[in-house]
Amino acid sequence: MDHQRCPAAHPDDPTPCAGRVAVTVLDAVNAGADGCEHHGARLLASLAGGRVYALPDAPSGAAIRVFKAAAGTRPFCWADGPRTEPTQLSNIADRLRHGR
Repeated sequence: MDHQRCPAAHPDDPTPCAGRVAVTVLDAVNAGADGCEHHGARLLASLAGGRVYALPDAPSGAAIRVFKAAAGTRPFCWADGPRTEPTQLSNIADRLRHGR
C-alpha cells in the first residue's frame, strides 16, 4: 500500500502525516511547500526566516498551531546525534539556554 505524504515532509523524516494539508510554509526567499500541520511545523523549525500561512480551507488556528509547534521543535529533528549548537536547538531551547 502506497502512503502519500504531504509536500512539506522531508524525505528523511519517517513520520506519517497528521491530518490533511492545511498550511503553506515559505522560506526567506518565498520558496515553499504545502503541508499537514505536523510536517509544516517540522519544516518551519528547520528554516531560517521561515513563515507559515493557513490555506483557505484550513481548520481555524492551523497556522498558529504550526508556528507554536515549530518553536519547540529542533531543526531537522529526525536526524540523529547530539544537538549542542544554537542552530541545532529549537527556538525555545536556545532562548532558555541563554536566559532570554
